[in-house]
Amino acid sequence: MDSKDALFTNDTLAVRAEQQGSPSMWPDYMVGQPENPARVLLVDDDAHLRMVIAQEIMSDRRTMVVAQASNLKDAKKAIRQNDFDVMLLDPHLGDGDGLELIDVMKTQQPKAEVIVVSVIEAEEQVLRAFELGASGYLIKNSWFGSYPQAVLQVVNGGASITPSVARQLLQRYGKSPVSEHQLAVSTPDMLSSRENEVLRMVASGNTSSEIGVHLQISAMTVNTHIKNIYRKLQVRTRAQAVRFASLRGWF
Repeated sequence: MDSKDALFTNDTLAVRAEQQGSPSMWPDYMVGQPENPARVLLVDDDAHLRMVIAQEIMSDRRTMVVAQASNLKDAKKAIRQNDFDVMLLDPHLGDGDGLELIDVMKTQQPKAEVIVVSVIEAEEQVLRAFELGASGYLIKNSWFGSYPQAVLQVVNGGASITPSVARQLLQRYGKSPVSEHQLAVSTPDMLSSRENEVLRMVASGNTSSEIGVHLQISAMTVNTHIKNIYRKLQVRTRAQAVRFASLRGWF
């Protein structure tokens, strides 16, 4: 057994299964119900890892794998031929750069989300993935969280990031604190106070439903605020909006 196999044993799957909780406790207003699970396209050139990830996703009745691909060619075909909610994507495929599939997916399945799943947590690759429109970035050998959990987070408007990657990003954007004057100068007339509040909660990983409960407004109203944020900041995804604000020291 090589080191990669050692990271994904049956014990690992058992621990993660315990973390998922019972689907019967899943709120009925959230996406991903046992009778209507979130659909996943799995793209990875490692057959063993595809099997492990697929088994974990299928072990939770709220999520299901609808298609798999091991290379760019097959992935492009799978994107065209299948309806899915989330693409789990390894960026390093045998026949090319897997991240180019994000643009392909956004064109043909604009409502779908992308979670990059990689052994690499280099800042440059992480930032590129989010700039292209990914809603999550997971490290394959991490013990934190689970694949079904990640899928359910992003389909419900949140983000899923392995803690070590999140810490890396926070350290990067936390090096240059700004004054209240700089903050005020950075945001005049760009976002309303409510939009700024929503964006801060999005950056914290809250779903639209969770934001709505906290602000005592409907999830539909939250999504309207998010669409307005996209328009004003000229971005297409939550990750891009958060990065836009982070680079300008709004948080």
